[in-house]
Amino acid sequence: MDVKFNSSHFLKNIVYLLLLFFTFSACKSDEKKKQLIPKIKLKPKPIFKYGFKVSDYKVVLDTIKSGESFGVILDRHHVMYPKINKIAGSIKDVFDVRRVRAGKPYVILSSKDSLEEAKVFIYQNDKIRATVVDFKDSIIKAYTYTQPIKTIEKIVEGEIYSNLSNAMDSLHLSPTLTWTIADIYAWTLDFYKLQKGDSFKLVFEEKFINDTVFAGYGDVKSAFFKHKGQDLYAFRFLADSILNIHEYYDDHAKMLRSQFLKSPIKFQYRISSRYNLRRRIAYYGNKIRPHKGTDFAARRGTPIIATASGTVSESARRGGNGNYVKLKHNATYSTQYLHMKRRKVKKGQYVKQGDVIGWVGMTGNTGGPHVCYRFWKHGRQVDPLREKLPAAKPMKKRMKPIFFDFIKPLKVQLNQNQLQTKETIATTNEVAQN
Repeated sequence: MDVKFNSSHFLKNIVYLLLLFFTFSACKSDEKKKQLIPKIKLKPKPIFKYGFKVSDYKVVLDTIKSGESFGVILDRHHVMYPKINKIAGSIKDVFDVRRVRAGKPYVILSSKDSLEEAKVFIYQNDKIRATVVDFKDSIIKAYTYTQPIKTIEKIVEGEIYSNLSNAMDSLHLSPTLTWTIADIYAWTLDFYKLQKGDSFKLVFEEKFINDTVFAGYGDVKSAFFKHKGQDLYAFRFLADSILNIHEYYDDHAKMLRSQFLKSPIKFQYRISSRYNLRRRIAYYGNKIRPHKGTDFAARRGTPIIATASGTVSESARRGGNGNYVKLKHNATYSTQYLHMKRRKVKKGQYVKQGDVIGWVGMTGNTGGPHVCYRFWKHGRQVDPLREKLPAAKPMKKRMKPIFFDFIKPLKVQLNQNQLQTKETIATTNEVAQN
């Protein structure tokens, strides 16, 4: 049988085999090149906590137990008592070791040798701040360490259905922020008279550690309430660089804060007895017993705040007044707060308006928990609810053009998309470690 030779078919097979050969050779060559490239071992990036390189120490995380002291903790970590006493004495002006509290977390950095002796004690004051006691060297030192935090500006808005607290809760906002808003509008808005359908919008800061751990609120930059058809604005502004105190002003440059607050209690109180010089009391045979104060009834332990800035002229417990505090605000006005459960301030101390000075109690002559608020004008007790109280100092004229330029973009921010977006992140700023 004759077999015909097909040259074109033969050539195609040869080309195909050559392609396979070169492809295989190239793959082998690449494998050899990969084998020749040395593998580089990357060193792990060192981890720092509270300014210390963690790998240099044995790290112990713990919480102070009831009855534990600074000395007991260090003794357990192999520090001798003579050295403990030296440490406590060296740092007493910065950190009083007697004031460590049960429940507070702490960190011990110990040597990595067989002794495992403590070298650094770190007391966690709160989420952001810690007190570092460093005694690894001959020079003992204590200082405050502040965690690097990120501040995020947030915008929230809501509508009133029952009250402000419930509206803020529905937005997952802490009562701390509710209290701040109440402080800002203390003289402008009666929160007990908010109506269903009233609305608000807030621009404020939230602080975070490591982008995830909430560390509290920053400043409320601006706010807006629509109440009974009125637009009530609040803008945080530094009008006096000498005092260096930011205040809140409306869109007409009028300060929202008055010199005196209406009440020494922020929320959940009722006026149980008013100033009355001809009050008759059945317990005393229906005799006239003048009442020269205004009683604000509230639960025991409710914070009592200073209605105006001033100096503590008296802080004592005496007779029917029980625990009380008296503040001198200027040459004209003084205020007094009676029947406290406990006092927070001492004589000679300066307090700012809104500072907590004590807590509601039943000390002295009282039939229930309340604070008796007394008000002096030129040394004579008067009814604060009937007094025409002085307003805070107005903004200086030269500052007003600066203020109006400052609030222009803030006002636009508050006015746009009203009640359409529940929450937006506006800007992000890094805050450096102190």
